[in-house]
Amino acid sequence: MKPGFISASNPIFWPPPPLVVAFALAGRVDIDLTQEAVGMDPNGEPVYLKDLWPSDQEIDALVAAHVKKEFFEAAYGRIFEGDHFWKSLNVVASTTFPWDKASTYIKNPPYFDDFSLTPKAPGDIHNARAFLLLGDSVTTDHISPAGAIAEAYPAGQYLTEHGVSKADFNSYGSRRGNHEVMMRGTFGNIRIKNKLVDPKQGSFTLKFPEKKEMYNFDAAMAYKAEKTPLIVLAGKEYGTGSSRDWAAKGTFLLGIKAVIAESYERIHRNNLVGMGVLPLVFSPGENAETLGLDGSETFTLSGIENMTPRKLLSVTATRTDGTTLQFTVISRLDTDVDVTYFEHGGILPCVMRGMMTDQEK
Repeated sequence: MKPGFISASNPIFWPPPPLVVAFALAGRVDIDLTQEAVGMDPNGEPVYLKDLWPSDQEIDALVAAHVKKEFFEAAYGRIFEGDHFWKSLNVVASTTFPWDKASTYIKNPPYFDDFSLTPKAPGDIHNARAFLLLGDSVTTDHISPAGAIAEAYPAGQYLTEHGVSKADFNSYGSRRGNHEVMMRGTFGNIRIKNKLVDPKQGSFTLKFPEKKEMYNFDAAMAYKAEKTPLIVLAGKEYGTGSSRDWAAKGTFLLGIKAVIAESYERIHRNNLVGMGVLPLVFSPGENAETLGLDGSETFTLSGIENMTPRKLLSVTATRTDGTTLQFTVISRLDTDVDVTYFEHGGILPCVMRGMMTDQEK
């Protein structure tokens, strides 16, 4: 199975080039080359793979005769000169990169918007909404798909509005330099299962308190306009699969402040911390189902100030009927470094502040 990709359990074979040639000569792949002949010689005699396969001595002799260090010296000695295509590029001289506002592939990301040298201390999260209610084994491809962009989905709508035809949409992976596309694609896998809209699959959620079904991106922007913080409720192995940085970047850009899961894939937990999103786990033996959470509640997370590694935090869930439920979660800021990154709002502003402070000395 390809890691992080649902419905991708297809066998993948990686033969060396000579074996590919042998199968090509045989004209079929359903052949046991250890027992069956690859083909016949001009005299009608069978020729087996062992007759064709070069020995180590033959390979060493060919390498010694034909692979010369001069080849590499000539190529790599001019590597920074570039070829005629590189030299013909029209480059505008500037101190910083001249962003093309018309580009749908590369945009200036907002990670340093409202940046200041003094970080704003993180505080408790009040009256947050559950953006998604997810189950187990939510992969990074569920969170940030890399494949085709659906025309009806927010990312497809964005590209259409910017004059891109459907045939030229390309993929999320190819447009990872454009945060406008990628944040619209966050939690945009057509197979993601959000229990708030069960049994429907895809990039949909319920916007509370209206209980209005919306695309995930549209709901996130509606919450942002209302200044409502968001959390995600999930099960075991949250963020499993490939270490896709956009799974954390998109989460941050949608306004999600914290994720409460039963467990995390190691790298995705690191990436959430790096983007200033607080990873939390339920207490052992508890999860959204055992606690009776259905995602319609509002959530207040207390104890975030004066954070320490693996700190216990209190969560108060207020139901629609006004009753409350209080439970304890565990911070997955596992080290002092994690805490530092979180207090700075992520690794990028933390590093930037460090660089600017060093320059002032």
